[in-house]
Amino acid sequence: MSAFLRAMGAVVWKDLAAELRSRELISSMLVFALLVILIFNFALELDASARANVTSGVLWVTFVFAGTLGLNRSLAIEKDRGCLDGLLLAPVDRTAIYFGKAAANLVFILVVAAIVLPVYSVLYNTNLFAQPGVLLVILLGAEGYTAVGTLLATMAVQTRTRDILLPILLFPVVIPVLVAAVKATSGYLQALPLDEIRPWLNLLVTYDLVFTAAAFMVFEYVVEE
Repeated sequence: MSAFLRAMGAVVWKDLAAELRSRELISSMLVFALLVILIFNFALELDASARANVTSGVLWVTFVFAGTLGLNRSLAIEKDRGCLDGLLLAPVDRTAIYFGKAAANLVFILVVAAIVLPVYSVLYNTNLFAQPGVLLVILLGAEGYTAVGTLLATMAVQTRTRDILLPILLFPVVIPVLVAAVKATSGYLQALPLDEIRPWLNLLVTYDLVFTAAAFMVFEYVVEE
C-alpha cells in the first residue's frame, strides 16, 4: 500500500511541478472559464432573481468546458512528449498512475474553481460563499467528472481526433453528475430544505464511488490497448 501511495504521489508531484514551470494548463483553463462567464454575463441581461435561477447552470457549464479542455491538454502533453509511455514502462501499479493523474486533474479544476467563484460572485452579484454546501457540491462534482474524464481522456489521446473524441465520449457519461450538481447547487443557493437536496447529494456520492471503482478496474486494460 505504501508503494502504491508513493507511486501515486510521484505522478501527482510530477504533474504539479510541470504545471508550475509551464503554467500552460491552468492558464488556458482559466482564460477559457473567464471568457465563458463574461459571455454569459453580457448575453443574459437579467434581473437579480432571474440571475439567481441560472447561476448553477452557468457555473457548471463553465466548469465542464474548462475541465474538458484541461483533461485533453493534460493527456495530450504526456502523449506528445513521450511521458505517457515512460509512465507505463515504470515498474509500478498502473492504477497508481491513474489515481495520480486523476488527482492532479482534480487539483487543476479546483484551482480554476477557486478563482472563478469570486469573479462570478462579483459579476453576477451572487454570493456563492454564503452556502458552504455549494463548495461541497463542487468538490463532489469535480471528483466524479475527473474520475471519468481521466479514463476517457487516456482512451481518446491514442487517436488522431482526440480533441473531438473526448467530448463525444465524456458528455453522455457525465450527464448524471452534471444534473445532480446543478440541482444540488441550485438547492443550496435557494436555501431549500436539506431533505430536497439530499437525493442529489446521494446521487453525486454514488456516482463518484461507482465510476471511480469502474475506472480503477479497467484502466490497466485501457492503456494496454
